[in-house]
Amino acid sequence: MPVFMNPFQKHDISDFPDTYVPLAQAERHPSVVAAHKSIDIDKDKDYGLSSSPTRAASDNDYSTHTIEGLIAEVDLDIAASGHDTAYDRKSKVINKAIMDIGMGWYQWQLFVLCGFGWLADNLVLQVVALTLPSLTSEFGPTATQVRYTTTSIFVGLCVGASFWGIASDIIGRRLAFNATLFLAGVFGLAVGGGPSWVGVCGLYAAVGVGVGGNLPVDGALFLEFLPQASRGLLTLLSVWWPLGQLIGSLIAWGFLTNSKYACEPTLLSCNVTPPGGACCHKSQNMGWRYLNIVTGAIIFLMFVARFFLFHLFESPKFLLSKGRQAEAVATVHGIAYKNKRKTWLSEEVLNAVGGDPEVVGHVKLSTIEIIKRFFSKFSGDRIAPLFATRRIGTMTLLVWFCWATIGMGYPLFNAFLPQYLQNAGKDIPPTPNNIVYRNYAITSIVGVPGSLIAAYTVDVKYIGRKYTIAVSTLITGILLFMFTLSSTPNYQLTFSSLEAFFQNIMYGVLYAYTPEVFPAPNRGTGTGIASCLNRITGLCAPIVAVHAGQVNPNAPVYASGALIIAAFLAMCAFPIETRGKASL
Repeated sequence: MPVFMNPFQKHDISDFPDTYVPLAQAERHPSVVAAHKSIDIDKDKDYGLSSSPTRAASDNDYSTHTIEGLIAEVDLDIAASGHDTAYDRKSKVINKAIMDIGMGWYQWQLFVLCGFGWLADNLVLQVVALTLPSLTSEFGPTATQVRYTTTSIFVGLCVGASFWGIASDIIGRRLAFNATLFLAGVFGLAVGGGPSWVGVCGLYAAVGVGVGGNLPVDGALFLEFLPQASRGLLTLLSVWWPLGQLIGSLIAWGFLTNSKYACEPTLLSCNVTPPGGACCHKSQNMGWRYLNIVTGAIIFLMFVARFFLFHLFESPKFLLSKGRQAEAVATVHGIAYKNKRKTWLSEEVLNAVGGDPEVVGHVKLSTIEIIKRFFSKFSGDRIAPLFATRRIGTMTLLVWFCWATIGMGYPLFNAFLPQYLQNAGKDIPPTPNNIVYRNYAITSIVGVPGSLIAAYTVDVKYIGRKYTIAVSTLITGILLFMFTLSSTPNYQLTFSSLEAFFQNIMYGVLYAYTPEVFPAPNRGTGTGIASCLNRITGLCAPIVAVHAGQVNPNAPVYASGALIIAAFLAMCAFPIETRGKASL
């Protein structure tokens, strides 16, 4: 199979020889076999398959390797989801076929390429933060006014997340998966030629539109190719997040500490400096431009790796929604081929479970239906079950509150950390660039192990999710207040590094814990609203930072610490612990 991926290429089952095995002879996943012990099969029912494969064995064996047993499995899933259409039934069958193929080489490659999207998301945010002092020097906005630059990237992120989430259901996962990094890379390179502060803000907004689609598109795509037993890897994608900050800080350390490429913070824009005063020329301040060019090139190379070095199959569920059932089956066979496994999936099996297209009509969702399904996650009928009991309702409100407060508290400190390390806006000499960006890089390095520590402690007896996230959040809030007690570089380095470490533990657990506490049929609604609240409050953070910073340079950090402490208080009231328990 060629390495180059044609985004419009259609596959046929004949492209993948020796991948089919009859259901009667297939190797089913152990969890399926165990689940069948509690399923009642109506053996006398006519399931519409003339050649239903059966084996003369035990009832349990009969259940797992027949169409009757497969329909019983799907009926159980349909009862939990609340959607019962031909599309939903056939989607459940595809899920089970991927489950039986298991985790393999194809999914591990996809894990890395989806990780690129998470890395790029945080890399862009960090580069904007690292660029702020240089924008002040070259273009003249004050240290507080320049924080509106961060608003532009958050506007782009909000637009991108909404647009690409819907677009991927209309134009396909594969095209959206590549387009997001392509746009982010191209406009990231263009930022390096920004002619003015307003122009740079506009280009950053365009970068945000591209990179903002990474989390919803990459997460959905990865999930649709993952076997049910390996869904925990979706949480593990968050490990790529701190790597984005680390890469950005190391590149900035190289460019923004060199006097050839960066003006010291004592120099102002030539447009605002009094005649005869020392000012910062573009030729002396190319470091931030090189920083954006290099990171834009890195993101573009990620796109190249996705597009040219990996053959991505279109999502079988997307193909099914467009009435392209044969291609959906071929895609599942393609996964089996890549993983050197076999699959029992065929159009005959899909038709037996979900209905023959010649009889019930082709499974095809219109654009209007796709959009309705997307927004139905936020309808009253979808939200109401999140408050079905007092316990679940309390949990829902507390989780949403935490996502909202952390959504503003996180960028209030991290989006402007280079400025805080520089002591911008204070009546003291600013810290030299070489110390600012060295300390920022060290802070990023110290923060990386936090995600790994989180992955370990959440399953430790007597600690679990609740205690891990509560303790790490409390320590994070205290460290933010401690950061403001001194302006000396070494003191700030100590507390910014500790804050980064515990903050990554907090966020790592929050990402894992949130979907676990919502009931399965409404999990998408609960997590979707949490993410939406996080983005909205994050969009407001730069506005708070500008106006609070004009009153007191430390005020945004105080606000950040207060919001994190508020989240901690909410976490103390969490009524659900999910360690060692099945999801609701």
